[in-house]
Amino acid sequence: MNHRPLLVFDFDGVIVDGMAEYWWSAWHACLRLDASPTGLTPDRVPDAFRRLRPWVHHGWEMVLLAAELPVLDPQVWMQSYDEAQALALQRHGWEPEQLQAALDASRDESVRQNRPAWLALHRPFPGLVARLRQLEAEGVDWAVLTTKTQAFTAELLNSLGLHPWRLDGREAGAKPQVLLQLQQQRTLCGFVEDRRATLEAVRSTPGLERLPCFLVSWGYLRPQDQSNLPPGIALLHPDRFRAPLAQWP
Repeated sequence: MNHRPLLVFDFDGVIVDGMAEYWWSAWHACLRLDASPTGLTPDRVPDAFRRLRPWVHHGWEMVLLAAELPVLDPQVWMQSYDEAQALALQRHGWEPEQLQAALDASRDESVRQNRPAWLALHRPFPGLVARLRQLEAEGVDWAVLTTKTQAFTAELLNSLGLHPWRLDGREAGAKPQVLLQLQQQRTLCGFVEDRRATLEAVRSTPGLERLPCFLVSWGYLRPQDQSNLPPGIALLHPDRFRAPLAQWP
């Protein structure tokens, strides 16, 4: 067993800001579904899409938001996201798998046609690349656990010159289960995420109750996400993230 500690990171919203790519791909996925967002272009992220991003958990939800954007009320969605989402799916007659397939196909096409342009839609958050490279000097390995597909994430990491000890994408399964598997192989010293609900699910999973969890302040957060965090989940600000791991909250 490798005894070096392992720090596990989410990807989108933690390492890279993928907002521009999500909008680009969601817009083109709508074209495949004959549901082009009227009056909107793929090159500029609408404010309402940006505001609703923190409520999104799966990629297919981005496609639904893009299709609904010309008519939706952001406040209604923020107050009753699940209900608004279910009504929109019913109205279009869509299934999540159908939307996810359209999103994946749009990304595949973008990568084939102009890989550099697609990669450029993702921007690492300030200081993230340098900080990840510094972890090795602290005797810490790092891994990526994401709901993006493994192939897409590997492509992006390579473009940034980043090489994690391990990469698990959407195909690997639910994040708590992957963390349990990793825990059998390595000593986990933390999980870094930008989605509070995911961290709460991890902490409530038998066997992961003691795993330190960190909610990044620079991620896609709802206004209420940073308040009254439960024990075991600490808010991680950029200045603390840049400090040695031993000084993290």
